[in-house]
Amino acid sequence: MTSARGRVWLVGAGPGDPGLLTRKAARAIAECDVLVYDYLVSPAIVALAPLACERIYVGKKAGDHTLTQDEITELIVRLGRDGKRVVRLKGGDPFVFARGGEEAAALRAAGVPFEIVPGISSALAAPAYAGIPVTHRDHNTSFVVATGHEDPSKGHSSLDFAKLANPAQTLVFLMAMGNLASIVGKLREHGMPGDMPVAIVREGTKPTQETLVATLATIVSEVERTRFAAPAIVVIGNVVREREAIRWFDTSPLFGRRVLVTRPLEAGAAFAERLWELGAEPVVAPAIALGPPDDPAPARAALEALGSYAWVVFTSRSGVDACFAGLHDLGADARRFGAAKVAAIGAATAERLARSGVRADFVPATFVAEELAEGLIARTQRGDRILLFGAQVMRGALGERLAGAGRAVEAVAAYKTTQLRDPALARAAEATDIWTFASASAVEGFVANVADAAELRRTKLVACIGPVTAAAAAQAGLGPDVVAADSSVEALLEALAFAASHAP
Repeated sequence: MTSARGRVWLVGAGPGDPGLLTRKAARAIAECDVLVYDYLVSPAIVALAPLACERIYVGKKAGDHTLTQDEITELIVRLGRDGKRVVRLKGGDPFVFARGGEEAAALRAAGVPFEIVPGISSALAAPAYAGIPVTHRDHNTSFVVATGHEDPSKGHSSLDFAKLANPAQTLVFLMAMGNLASIVGKLREHGMPGDMPVAIVREGTKPTQETLVATLATIVSEVERTRFAAPAIVVIGNVVREREAIRWFDTSPLFGRRVLVTRPLEAGAAFAERLWELGAEPVVAPAIALGPPDDPAPARAALEALGSYAWVVFTSRSGVDACFAGLHDLGADARRFGAAKVAAIGAATAERLARSGVRADFVPATFVAEELAEGLIARTQRGDRILLFGAQVMRGALGERLAGAGRAVEAVAAYKTTQLRDPALARAAEATDIWTFASASAVEGFVANVADAAELRRTKLVACIGPVTAAAAAQAGLGPDVVAADSSVEALLEALAFAASHAP
């Protein structure tokens, strides 16, 4: 008997880039009790599952199956009957050569409720990321997606190669690398010309994407020569000729670069998403974590009297988050600011305020404490009360400059930054090409975990947000190669892209 709560979602994870995951898929993953996932699913997508979620890897690749298909089907049926909310996560789309139809039929027969969440198939996404349109009015009027790995128990092929050899269409073969020579041979036997362009896209939409272009006559020998291997899709047709004109993903300066992200987990995930979009491979390994301050009473008292200040100043997004979490605990909201004006140290902090319904009255042109202080002095009078709502250990420059100008400054610890101890950080540092730091505390946490950081740094590109972080890196022997023009993620990405494009 199936529990009323039990349900299975057959979810397409898309081709690899986490940014291509649908919102419905992300919601299903975030709410599941058990995640049953395949070989081609990106770790960044698996990481969306709740911490308490049971993760079961059932990946299958050539010659290496953790479970048979029958065992996977039995597993999801049993979990659903046990009342679990199960996400069966498949690469691409669950109904495109992924045996999702068989699993859905088994769930229906067992009386287990299920839903289908389509995903973007690699048959479309991988060519697009390689700069190859599957349709183009100058080249074709149709395209065909076919499997290159039919059910071996049939004993014969169901593919009609006489029709597939039509040069006025595009062919996309999935799982074809093991049978490539046979497929090419049959297409040529049925009249497809040897000079027909062919592209093989490996690890499509990922920072490790590679594209091999040849012709039908040469592709097999080129694969052997280059040892081009699965997972890959094969595109055959004149549309391949468009690649050189419109290729885009693998031309980014950061394409294929492995970038270490040392920010706290939540902020690091957002930065990692932007790196993915630029073709880099983010490695999220936080050096610090954020938590409540040692004594939360001052912050609570400040929030209770928020409207009594002339200005409330936020020096980070984390301070904004802590503020509104504290207001929520008090049963209050943005109206508690009253007549107080609000300042943010940078655009990202101002944006976080705006999401909570508060528009910053002042954001300095340069996102540093000194500029913030001068701007506040110009906008206040002696004796005005100014609340600095930020980290437990704050730089003294802002408060000291304001106090020196006769302002009544109250610095309150809204959150605390702590160093993480994680052996994986040292391994991540060694395996990456670029190290990024967004704060001095991240530099300190990194050095505490990576004993030979200064020596290892010689082969790395080091990038920092802002002059304070850069100074901390230099003091630790990690003199940065790149310093963002202002203290924002976008500025850091621009600086990184420029440095990478001009690297020798």
